[in-house]
Amino acid sequence: MAKRDYYDVLGVSKGASADEVKKAYRKMAIKYHPDKNEGDKAAEEKFKEAAEAYEVLSSPEKRQRYDQFGHAANASSASGGGYGGGSMNMDDIFSQFGDIFGGGGAFDGFFGGGGRQGGGGRRVARGSNLRIKVRLTLEEIANGAEKKIKVNKQVVCKTCDGSGAKDKSSFSTCKTCGGQGSVRRVTNTILGQMQTTSTCPTCNGEGSTITNKCTVCHGDGVVRGEETITINVPAGVSEGMQLSMSGKGNAAPRGGVPGDLIILIEEVPHETLKRDGNNVIYDLHVNFVDAALGTSVEVPTIDGKAKIKIEPGTQGGKILRLKGKGVPEVNSYHRGDQLIHVNIWTPKALSREEREILEKLQGSPNFKPNPGKNEKSFFERMKEYFE
Repeated sequence: MAKRDYYDVLGVSKGASADEVKKAYRKMAIKYHPDKNEGDKAAEEKFKEAAEAYEVLSSPEKRQRYDQFGHAANASSASGGGYGGGSMNMDDIFSQFGDIFGGGGAFDGFFGGGGRQGGGGRRVARGSNLRIKVRLTLEEIANGAEKKIKVNKQVVCKTCDGSGAKDKSSFSTCKTCGGQGSVRRVTNTILGQMQTTSTCPTCNGEGSTITNKCTVCHGDGVVRGEETITINVPAGVSEGMQLSMSGKGNAAPRGGVPGDLIILIEEVPHETLKRDGNNVIYDLHVNFVDAALGTSVEVPTIDGKAKIKIEPGTQGGKILRLKGKGVPEVNSYHRGDQLIHVNIWTPKALSREEREILEKLQGSPNFKPNPGKNEKSFFERMKEYFE
């Protein structure tokens, strides 16, 4: 059966650039990859055919000979002048063209990695990740905190030290794969022999089997347990932020790699302070006499109490700033401010004497602000409020 034209195989023109050839091959490889078409012989042959075409057209020298002599150039391969192709197996394809997907081989970067054992390496199990919530006060967020948390999770079995076996003599080399962790299959096709590699179904890629399992973990190497984990939370974290601790998740079966611990930050509302980004907001209420005459008051901050001065004539809505009394940025020396919103408090009930005093002051020019259009004076609003 005559071979198809390599340009037709990849669906590109003879004048296609190197990038166009690479892009076309990537598309074909994804479509007919064995991992996506398991057991499909036709797809496997197309995958091999596309790889053979790309091997030639991706090389300037081989492409030049092919353009000049076509498939006949393959006849000179024995003397080193041709480009081969018919003898390529699956391992050759994966090792040579794995970088098409940005991975280290076998298309790992695209198909998730680990599914194809390539060079006979054994599969390493990985434990699952764990997620927990950590509640922090505003003070802990501002200064950072060390939290010791008891986590219920999968831990390494102490009886067998995670091996899953009763003792060292309980292991035997897997008879199916001979300890390689993978099995290979050779198939004869019209394009030559094709070799595929897959995880050993008997030992699940570990290369060995257990003849006498641990009586505590029953061969898994992990059991349910509790671990106290120290979490160092940096200053400046915020609600919903996630921190990750590598290797502190669930232990993996048979001595594999443990998962990670994902920590979700949750803020505990403060009694008097509100957070706005890296700034802290405090609502201060002063009566109108103190606002008019001026006074000094204490306000709460993250670091304790602070005394501030209320200037005579302070108006409602004024914002005072305490520099550097807010929350720091994560991994930064910059810190926000505390913003104090001044609110004028007006009494709802007055004694007869207090009312008489205020009525005498009502006519004073100093108690007659310059209102804008349709704006009532302070005492007019206050009188309506009392009534």
